[in-house]
Amino acid sequence: MRVAILTISDRSYHGERADKGGPAVADAVIRLLVGAVVVEQTILPDERDDIAWNLKRLADTGAADLVLTTGGTGLSPRDVTPQATLDVLDYEVPGLAEVMREATRASVPTAILSRQVAAVCGRTLIVNLPGSPRGAVECLEAVASVLGHAVTTLRGEAGDDHPGSRAERR
Repeated sequence: MRVAILTISDRSYHGERADKGGPAVADAVIRLLVGAVVVEQTILPDERDDIAWNLKRLADTGAADLVLTTGGTGLSPRDVTPQATLDVLDYEVPGLAEVMREATRASVPTAILSRQVAAVCGRTLIVNLPGSPRGAVECLEAVASVLGHAVTTLRGEAGDDHPGSRAERR
């Protein structure tokens, strides 16, 4: 599985703060997703068009099977990662976002305010994670067990489109 990580942060993009979210997510990807390879780590400003363009680029070129964003999911007017994701999606995968919020709610009650989105663009899964390194890793941990299946399904290697699936055996 090829994974791209996009850190969305004006301050990190402008060099005013070190990016801690992207590296934390990259470490978690290697630990949690067997066989995953981080193919890109990029820092972007909180600009809707820039985020959307990069999400679409990664999906359209097939450069990544999974794109993880970290940051830009709060309530601030500059937090536009969910909107940018919605701009490029073919369809949402709402269960992933629901599970991430629920998994972190007990320890961080404000997690329910997070607006992360999970969606498919082409054959690429996009998952928005919070900007906090701890929150991003906890959210990734909450959904990691299903990401491999999601990616193989999108590739046509599992699910109803796969030879030998239940749908084909009928």
